[in-house]
Amino acid sequence: MAMGMASKTADWAFRAFTTGLAAGTLYFAYGFSVNVYRGISWHKAHKIEKAAPTEQAP
Repeated sequence: MAMGMASKTADWAFRAFTTGLAAGTLYFAYGFSVNVYRGISWHKAHKIEKAAPTEQAP
């Protein structure tokens, strides 16, 4: 009986641990995606476009 209880406890501990890892993975994947999007947006907003040269009057 005691061995069955320890097995169940270990099983639930493992499930809780893997659930925590999954949640952490999703959290960091979401954060990474948001940062990549913000970085691309920032670079796009600060991109210096080459304009056609303008002629200056002498």
